[in-house]
Amino acid sequence: MAESSPPSTPAHPPSGVAWARADDGWRQTHLGRLLGHAMRRFDARVLELMAHNVEVPLALSNLAARDQVTAAHVHITRHLALSGDRLTDLAQRAGMTKQAMANLVDQCEAWGLVTREADPRDARARRVSFTPTGLAWLQAFHDAVAQAEAEFRSEVGNEVATVVAIGLEAYAGGDAQWLVRDRAG
Repeated sequence: MAESSPPSTPAHPPSGVAWARADDGWRQTHLGRLLGHAMRRFDARVLELMAHNVEVPLALSNLAARDQVTAAHVHITRHLALSGDRLTDLAQRAGMTKQAMANLVDQCEAWGLVTREADPRDARARRVSFTPTGLAWLQAFHDAVAQAEAEFRSEVGNEVATVVAIGLEAYAGGDAQWLVRDRAG
């Protein structure tokens, strides 16, 4: 049986598709796609480093090593205030629905990272807070992010890394001055 050749861009695009062209590689290499790949690579490296951190409790390290802890779980690590948060505030800060965040909190609570407590300011509400194990996980996250950033700087060079950080912060609407001050040099 003859092998089929990969589909190609037609010599004449369908009517109404004026922008179609022979070189459609842009669909795979545009900035958004590259940012997505870079983010997934960075998050995967952070989780890999956390899986091998001796300060992380063994059960959590094993979960991370078996890919049970995902970048989605890192949303809690990134966004939960040290003083605790209501679920709705945590979900909003992470850009997730309350239901999706509740599922993550349930898993993290089962793993001993967080606990739910009564909110002292509202008897109807509950606050999500780090446990001591969760704080150890947070420290491991800090260490892993610092190492992954150092590896990125080593791979692309300090000047490029600084420009990338400033550009991404500007694009996201933030202020990269803390990153430039703390990481340059």
